[in-house]
Amino acid sequence: MQVSVENVGSLERKLTVKFPAERFETQVSARIAEMGRTVRLKGFRPGKVPATVIKQRFGEQVRGEVLSDLIGSTLREAVEQEKLQPIANPAINTTGRPENGEIAYTATFEIMPAFPEIDVSTLEIHRATAEVTDADIDRMLETLRLQRRSFEEVERASAEGDFVMFEYAAVTGDYRFPAEGQERAGSVLGSGTLFAALDEALTGHQAGDKFDAEIAFPQDFRNEQLAGKTAEVNFHVIKVQEPKLPEIDGEFAKLFGIEDGDLETFRKEVRANLERELKAALMARLKSEVAEKLADAHGELDVPKMMVQAEARTLAAGSVPQGQQPPPQLIDAAMPMARKRVIAGLLMGEVARKQELKIDRKRIAEQLAAIASTYEEPEQVIELYNGDPQLMSGLQNRVMEDQVAEWVAEHARTTRHDLSFDDVMRPANT
Repeated sequence: MQVSVENVGSLERKLTVKFPAERFETQVSARIAEMGRTVRLKGFRPGKVPATVIKQRFGEQVRGEVLSDLIGSTLREAVEQEKLQPIANPAINTTGRPENGEIAYTATFEIMPAFPEIDVSTLEIHRATAEVTDADIDRMLETLRLQRRSFEEVERASAEGDFVMFEYAAVTGDYRFPAEGQERAGSVLGSGTLFAALDEALTGHQAGDKFDAEIAFPQDFRNEQLAGKTAEVNFHVIKVQEPKLPEIDGEFAKLFGIEDGDLETFRKEVRANLERELKAALMARLKSEVAEKLADAHGELDVPKMMVQAEARTLAAGSVPQGQQPPPQLIDAAMPMARKRVIAGLLMGEVARKQELKIDRKRIAEQLAAIASTYEEPEQVIELYNGDPQLMSGLQNRVMEDQVAEWVAEHARTTRHDLSFDDVMRPANT
C-alpha cells in the first residue's frame, strides 16, 4: 500500500492511497465463492450455484461492497501511519478501476489544529455565587398560588390582576378588523397577555360598558394590518372576574405530591427544587464565562471550517420555526459567533486532555438524578439514559465541561460576585 499526503489548506489534508488490484480481485473472488455456498437461486441446489451465475447476478454488487470495505480498512491504516486525526468522515474520490496493477483513491478531510500552550493563570474569571433564602421560597410559593388561582365574576370596575373578557373592533384608515361585527378576546390586566395600551384602556370599566379608545398597536402584533399602527377601537366589556388565590395549607401542599400535606416538608421540597435550578444556572454562567475568556485569549486559533459551518447552522436554526431550514444569510451572520464557540469547545477539550481530567462518575449520577426528578416516572428516565449510548455520551460531555470550567476557575484569576437568586435566574432584571 502506497500513501502520500498533500496539504491543501491550513487544516485540510488530501490523502492519496494506492493498493494492489490483486488484493481487490482476490477478495472479490473469495466473496463470490462464499455466496456460492450460501445463496439460494431458483433452479439450483443449495451450495451448487456456479460462480459464473453468481458473477452475472451479483458481480457488480460484490465488487462495490469489497471496494468500500477495502477503502475503509486501508484508510484507517493510512491515517494511523501518517498520524493524522480527521474530525469527520473524509470525502472519498475514486474510479474504482485498476491502473498499472493498482487501485487508487483520494480522501480529503480536515484535521484537528495544533493547540498552543493554554495558560489559564492569566485569565480573569468572574464567578457568580448565590444561595436560596427563605424569601425566595416565599416568592416561589406565591408564584405557585398564582398559577393555581381561580376567577370569580364581580360587578365592579376592572383593576390590575382582574380577568376581562371583551369584544372589540379596530379601524385604521380603510382597514377594519374584523370586517364585520366584533372580535372576542380576554386578558388578565397587567399580566402582559396582550399589550400594555390595551390593558390600560380596559382598566376601570365594568361588565356592560361600551366605549371607544385610540390604541397604538405594537410592531409585533399578530395582525400585520394593525401592527405598528394607531387605530380607533370600539370596546364592549362582557365580564370582569377577580382572582382568588388558594391558601397555602395542607390541601395546597398535596397538589404538589406532599401526601401528608405537611407544610414544612413542602417548603423543603420547594427549597430543594430551587437549589437544583440555581446550581445549574450558576454552572451555566461559569461555563459561559470560561468559554468566552478562553476563546478571547486564543482568537487566532485556526479551527476546522466544517465544525464552524455546522455550529453556524445550529445557531441559525434557533432563529427560524422548527422544521424549517435557515436561509444562507442567517447562517453567514452566525459564523463569527460559531467560530468563537468552536474555539472555546476545542480549547476546553484540550484542557481536559492536558490536565488528564477524568469523568466524575458521582457527578454523572447526580446530574442524571436531577434530570430524572423533573419527570413523573424518574426511574424510566434513568433506565432510558443507561440504555442509550448517545444520551449518556451527551450527559458525560456536559459533566466534563463542568469539570473543566471549575478547574479553570480554580487556576485563573477568579473573583466571586454574590448575587441574589433572582439576579441569577432572571439576569435581565439585574
